[in-house]
Amino acid sequence: MGTVTIGVSIAVPEPHGSLLQERRAGFGDAAAHGIPTHITLLPPTEVAGTDLTAIEAHLEEVASGGRPFAMRLSGTGTFRPLSPVVFVQVVEGAEACTWLQKQVRDASGPVSRELQFPYHPHVTVAHGIDEDLMDRAYAELAEYEAAWACTGFALYEQGADGVWRKLRDFAFGTSSLPAQTSGRTTRGPRLPAR
Repeated sequence: MGTVTIGVSIAVPEPHGSLLQERRAGFGDAAAHGIPTHITLLPPTEVAGTDLTAIEAHLEEVASGGRPFAMRLSGTGTFRPLSPVVFVQVVEGAEACTWLQKQVRDASGPVSRELQFPYHPHVTVAHGIDEDLMDRAYAELAEYEAAWACTGFALYEQGADGVWRKLRDFAFGTSSLPAQTSGRTTRGPRLPAR
């Protein structure tokens, strides 16, 4: 079966996901339409195709130990100059994302790996494009807001065409939401006028 490139992430739900994907494409990021809008838990990782069954079993176990949590995005950030990325910030749910990605990459599991950079949950909106377009993405999404209840994550595979496709969803093991401490409610995205 050879090797496959997989990733594990939390999908940004609609209407937020499509909106941010369209904005990313509008900034000139050629990869935008091949990458569903997401928060990474496991970055692109090459594995043997024969390991997928064990990986799915591992992810089922991780999901069974998780519980739904509040996720909120607000404003922009950047990894420049270290990495050519502009992102929307995760301002609520970051601790839960950090816990999840550690479980996914657990040293005793089938996808144990070290990260190139310290883990920082975020939603990429521009990557590897001209600096002026990166600046535009940073400025135009500075007031962006979105919130939802995160109820699980998914396993994706990158095709030979470079497009990421969902293989399977993994729902958390309980249906109770943690108490919200921010006092904010879930609402649609808020974007500045163009």
